[in-house]
Amino acid sequence: MQAWQVHENGEPSEVMRLKDVASPTPGDGQVLLKVRAANINFPDALLCRGQYQVRPSLPFTPGVEICGETEDGRRVIANPALPYGGFAEYAVADAAALLPAPDALDDAEAAALHIGYQTGWFGLHRRAGLEAGETLLVHAAAGGVGSAAVQLGKAAGATVIGVVGGAEKAAVARELGCDVVIDRRATDVVAAVKEATGGRGADVIYDPVGGEAYTQSAKTVAFEGRIVVVGFAGGTIPSPALNHALVKNYSILGLHWGLYNTKNPKLVQHCHEQLTEQAARGAIKPLVSERVPLSGAAAAVQKVADGLTTGRIAVVMEEAA
Repeated sequence: MQAWQVHENGEPSEVMRLKDVASPTPGDGQVLLKVRAANINFPDALLCRGQYQVRPSLPFTPGVEICGETEDGRRVIANPALPYGGFAEYAVADAAALLPAPDALDDAEAAALHIGYQTGWFGLHRRAGLEAGETLLVHAAAGGVGSAAVQLGKAAGATVIGVVGGAEKAAVARELGCDVVIDRRATDVVAAVKEATGGRGADVIYDPVGGEAYTQSAKTVAFEGRIVVVGFAGGTIPSPALNHALVKNYSILGLHWGLYNTKNPKLVQHCHEQLTEQAARGAIKPLVSERVPLSGAAAAVQKVADGLTTGRIAVVMEEAA
């Protein structure tokens, strides 16, 4: 089979190599899956760089989220078990963690439903307790993680403010349903949020960026607001001033979605049922901005690493396409 492999750490476009390799052999409790589509996530870039919290032994195949097909023909969503990731014709995954792919979504959309939407659902509902009528601010609202949070926020009945970088991403954020869109390159984010909320601030802030975005969050969070820390795509991990959280009376909530797979897997299944129902009625639909063949995976991962994408890029196998 063909698979992309990383033999040394570095930038994805430089270290990913497409090779002919033997199909992986599933271990105990694992299954072999034919990959139909693989969604590209920022962690794939971090894996290539050797900067992710999980560091598989070299060589490995990146690709942490797929829509695959079981030997008996079922279409499923899975997180491949590294080192046999999803940027390949076949991958392996834990049998107990397979989830049915929603009928309402095609392969690329189904591959993009899992990590980003599960993270959004757990962050907004399980951690922050977002309620209808509240204001949700989403950083990087046109990106893969942010776009999921925007859709989930609208489905929950929130007023959604999206922060983006550039006019093209602003247009995407509006199409996603943001009630207010702020281009951080052209507008003072803090002033714009305060104007949009009448000076009150946002009840829930969803931050996959870190760095300056977190600084803006602390300045714009409302009384009894909640800042959900999802990641640090901006490259800088902030150091929160806890005295500020105390004086302003807001909460800082960390979210590592992957922990739920081991700490409370039943909640992951429940979340998937909720997401499947929302997809069936059209309340959510992953924004797949680009579909590329397997041969284009390395360049596509680099685009995600460089922050040049909107929504999701999916690697789609020719047969599935």
